[in-house]
Order: sequence, then C-alpha cells, then structure tokens
Amino acid sequence: MRNLRSPRPALRLRRFAYRVPWRVDRSTAPHYRIVNTSREVLNGVSVSVAGSSRLQVSAPASVRPGEAVRASLSGRDPARDTLLVVRWFPPDGREYLWQIAF
Repeated sequence: MRNLRSPRPALRLRRFAYRVPWRVDRSTAPHYRIVNTSREVLNGVSVSVAGSSRLQVSAPASVRPGEAVRASLSGRDPARDTLLVVRWFPPDGREYLWQIAF
C-alpha cells in the first residue's frame, strides 16, 4: 500500500490560541465599522448576516492593519435575532469565522 500525500502543503500547527483580529466600532449604530486590529493583512474578508435584519456591506477582499469593513443593518430589532459573521484568511491560509451579536 502506498502512502498518498495531499497536494496542498501542510499547515503549520499553532501552539497558542489565535487572537481575533477585529474590533467593532458601534458608535454610529446601525452603521458599524469592523476594524482590523492585527499587524497582518487579512484576505478573503466577507461579512454575512444571520437573522431577520438586512445587511449592506462594503467588504474589500483584503483588509490592511487599521482599515475597516463598513456594515449597515436595517431591521426591527437586531439585538433580538441578528448575528453578523465575519470570515477571513490570515497570511498562513487558515480560514476563520467570527460572529458578532448586537
């Protein structure tokens, strides 16, 4: 029997937890800024909504340190039934998801 290897290179193991690289600026709700607080460029950034609210978002494909994704919500009561889900890839290529509750 032959050992088969994946065509993708193996991901490096992390020894410590990965710190969420985002901060949510809620000062102008229902318009939010999701700010990249890391020192890394985050790629493949997308924002989606789960719940009854509607979402308008300007999510660039890559977010540099200090830059932000802008998201606007419209709905009766987002605090009751809405979550935003942010998806991104740091430079090591792993996929991460983070949810934001209101």
